[in-house]
Amino acid sequence: MAADLNVLQDNLARLLKGKLVSMELRLGELTLVLRAADMLPAMTRLCGEGSLRFEQLIDLCGVDYSAYGGGAWEGKRYAAVYHLLSVTHNTRLRVRVFADDDSLPVLDSVTGIWPCANWYEREAFDLFGIIFTGHPDLRRLLTDYGFAGSPFRKDFPLSGHVEMRYDPEQKRVIYQPVTVEPREVTPRIIREEHYGRN
Repeated sequence: MAADLNVLQDNLARLLKGKLVSMELRLGELTLVLRAADMLPAMTRLCGEGSLRFEQLIDLCGVDYSAYGGGAWEGKRYAAVYHLLSVTHNTRLRVRVFADDDSLPVLDSVTGIWPCANWYEREAFDLFGIIFTGHPDLRRLLTDYGFAGSPFRKDFPLSGHVEMRYDPEQKRVIYQPVTVEPREVTPRIIREEHYGRN
C-alpha cells in the first residue's frame, strides 16, 4: 500500500504542479492542501484524470482551526476538508482548502463535479458559515431559518440569553429570556436483588 501511495504522490505532484500548497503522507494517509483560487480546476483534474480518477466524494466537512493545537494556530481559520475515493485505483485522498477571508469564508462549490456535495456543502454553510459560490441551493439544513450565527464555530456562545418556543395563543414563535435552574445530578445505581452473590 505504501508503494501505491508513493506512486499517487508522484502523480499528484506532476499533475497539480503549481496548485499544491503542501502534500503530506502521514499514518498511511495522503493529505493535499490547495489554494482556494486553484480549487475548482484541481478538483476537476482529481476526478477526471485517468491516473487519478477520484470518482467519489465520500465526505466534505467544515473545520474551524482557531483553537487547533491549543490555540497556537497561525494560518487561515476556516477550511473545507474533502475525502475522496478512487474506486478505479482503490485509493483514498484527503484534500484541504482554506478560505482566504476569515471574516467571510468563501469557497467554490464542487457540486458540478460531485453532485453529492450538495448536502455536505449546505451542512458546512449552516454549521460553520462557509459560503460555497455556485451552489444550486445554499440554505440552512440543520438549524432554523431565522437562526443567527454558526453553531460549530469555536467562538459561538455555548449558552444564550434568549430561548425560543412556539406560543399557541399568539400562533407564532416567541423569544424569551433563558431560565436555567442549577441542579445536581446524582448517579443512580440499580442492581438486581442478588447481584454479586453466587
